[in-house]
Amino acid sequence: MPKSTGHGLAEQQPPSVDNASVWAVIRAEAAELAVREPILRRLLATEVTDATGNNEIIARVLAARLSVTQVETGNLFDLILSTLTDDIMWKIEADLAAVRERDPACTTFLHALLNLKGFHALQTHRIAHALWSAGRPEIATWLANLASRVFGPDIHPAARIGASIMLDHGSGIVIGETAVIEDEVSILQNVTLGGTGKETGDRHPKIRHGVMIGAGAKILGNIEIGAFSKIAAGSVVLKPVPEHCTVAGVPATVVRIHRADEIPAETMDQNI
Repeated sequence: MPKSTGHGLAEQQPPSVDNASVWAVIRAEAAELAVREPILRRLLATEVTDATGNNEIIARVLAARLSVTQVETGNLFDLILSTLTDDIMWKIEADLAAVRERDPACTTFLHALLNLKGFHALQTHRIAHALWSAGRPEIATWLANLASRVFGPDIHPAARIGASIMLDHGSGIVIGETAVIEDEVSILQNVTLGGTGKETGDRHPKIRHGVMIGAGAKILGNIEIGAFSKIAAGSVVLKPVPEHCTVAGVPATVVRIHRADEIPAETMDQNI
């Protein structure tokens, strides 16, 4: 996966996953599924097997799912496709690999691509963030709001999110404007990365490499969650968390120190 830069997002380099193989596997999975489930044949052809490029696949999938407003699907497709740089595509590929490796309910890349709304919300955020960064805040905010209505997670388009991310289930996730999430992070449902009041400026959490945040956890304020740490389900975190530890409770306190080689985001172990 992309290497962490320590206290920033990933360096701009491809993840270790074989990108060409991911999309080749997805196309093969779609062709096989079309034979087993003929009712899905047209959908699979439209969204996957008939696409001329890998970036077209993700653009078709997201445009189809976001087409619940008066904006034409074709216009949504064009908007999404226009933002899909090589940088965004390798992050999407790393996210696909993360979901496939960490979620026992995800048995194929195709399943992640077509059916997991946490994955869809994250990729739509990548589009919205690209638009925000390009000086188009109105369309970025509109797209972020649309994604929240369709998929559930509410992610501000200015939030900075690295690669190899899994939003498991996705429902109820809130990520604030100045939040930073580094590479190889797993976040479960109903997690909030929020502020603590009406303060302005840099006011949201910084989640470092390899962290897992359990279901229902609330992390509030401009605090740092140290690399390779774990936030137990239902915890309320109001103070910085050191590296390589588990915190739990309301308010959260350190309950365990990890081995140096533990990566909570990958093991997904919910035990304290």
